[in-house]
Amino acid sequence: MYHLKKDRGGCMAFYLPFQSYCTRYPSKYAALYHALRDEIVGNKLQSHTKLPSSRDLAKQLGISRGTVNQVYDMLIAEGYLQGDVGRGTFVVYADGYVMYKSKVGKHIELSAWGVRVSEGEDDGGERGKEQESVRVPKGREIAFVVGRPQMDQFPRESWNRGMYEQVRQMTESPQADAHIAEGHYALREAIAVHLRRMRGIDAPPERIVIVNGSMQAIALLTQLLVNPGDPVVLERPGYQGASRAVLAAGGVLVHAAVDGHGLIPQPWNARLLFVTPSRQFPTGAVLGLERRQHLLRWAAEQGAVIVEDDYDSEFRHRGRPIEPLKVLDQEGRVVYIGTFSKTMLQDLRIGYVVLPEALHDAFVAAKRLYEPHPTGLLEQRSLAAFMASGGYERHLRRMRRVYASKFLLLQALLQEHLSTLFEWVDSDSGLHLFGWWRGDLRTYTAYAAACLAVGVTWTDAGNYALPPGRAGVCFGYAHLTEAEIRQGIALLRSISVGLC
Repeated sequence: MYHLKKDRGGCMAFYLPFQSYCTRYPSKYAALYHALRDEIVGNKLQSHTKLPSSRDLAKQLGISRGTVNQVYDMLIAEGYLQGDVGRGTFVVYADGYVMYKSKVGKHIELSAWGVRVSEGEDDGGERGKEQESVRVPKGREIAFVVGRPQMDQFPRESWNRGMYEQVRQMTESPQADAHIAEGHYALREAIAVHLRRMRGIDAPPERIVIVNGSMQAIALLTQLLVNPGDPVVLERPGYQGASRAVLAAGGVLVHAAVDGHGLIPQPWNARLLFVTPSRQFPTGAVLGLERRQHLLRWAAEQGAVIVEDDYDSEFRHRGRPIEPLKVLDQEGRVVYIGTFSKTMLQDLRIGYVVLPEALHDAFVAAKRLYEPHPTGLLEQRSLAAFMASGGYERHLRRMRRVYASKFLLLQALLQEHLSTLFEWVDSDSGLHLFGWWRGDLRTYTAYAAACLAVGVTWTDAGNYALPPGRAGVCFGYAHLTEAEIRQGIALLRSISVGLC
């Protein structure tokens, strides 16, 4: 409790950390107000404590009496102080410390949706999340993790020039697309041209919606299509972001098995399926034509929607490109999701959705609810200009050559040196390779710990809902040099010799 006493000048003096508040607030009024309020709420100035007069406090702090009076008046109006004519100003905030703590710590009841979202946060699920409890000191680590593109080949100068030009245009004239939830029209046009040329998808710009990464599209689609209790089919192993979205919507997960040829079709009693046919995540298996046609027949018979997540198909290292499931869709049952996070800057967070006509208006309405004004218009405009200029395709051609060399090197080294420990899934594309551990979980854990000790890590596929009792790994390579790849595999091989 504060003890007030007269100073040598006859003023009532007490300690108040006024100067420290002056460094945090722009005016002396604000500094004094927050200093006094915090002392009262923190129970350092207890109820019934008499404060100095405005004249005395102004003299002690070196501020005007009018400022002190303003602060006292505000605190009186808010119920912290009480002014009695002839007696002075007193603290009347009873049990301030207890009341303050109870307000902060009080339980806030969430909706059923809020509870489901909160519980799903612990499941993980980001593609590329590392499953490591110990970090190797920087400079020693060779991390075969997914989700890290090579950035030293990115055309920074041309991209920055384009960004500056778009900033100039946006500041010089009003932007007509500031309220269009579908996103910048020129970018949707550029995506439509790219999809037609590179993926064989004939989609008009009006059926394309720009999203903040593929996860936003997945979340919106589940909210639109899933009622509590509805079964939803997902690959196992698979991308756990989709699982979290389904659980948040109250859906029931139906895990579909995956083999070396991708998802195994079944006569599921469901109306929604998430699938990665061009390159199954995380195994990399390619869904064959017969299974694709089976899925489309199932969707037609069930009145179901298939969400095709084409997350990693831009980089094909050998063989002919695999056409998306969307190309075969004749009944408007497939939603196609694409992203630029693997081909452009990692933090650009621009994705897109190609929607069937029957789902378009509802999806746009849902997106407009969350984003009345579309975000990232500067980046959208810059990407549209970059694609229209041919810069995007030139960048893709360059990176395909770079990544193909690393891919073929890593694939050969893994087969030669680590095939006794892992069963590698054959793949022709993408930015990582997947392998099943041939032993039990105990030996896998021991091997992973030994590799970590010498500075080599990878992405543990246990985060992607592997079948019980099995272990798997994802070896990303995009960000590594060929020398680092060779060194890393040599270290892993030396550890495997000791293990066997």
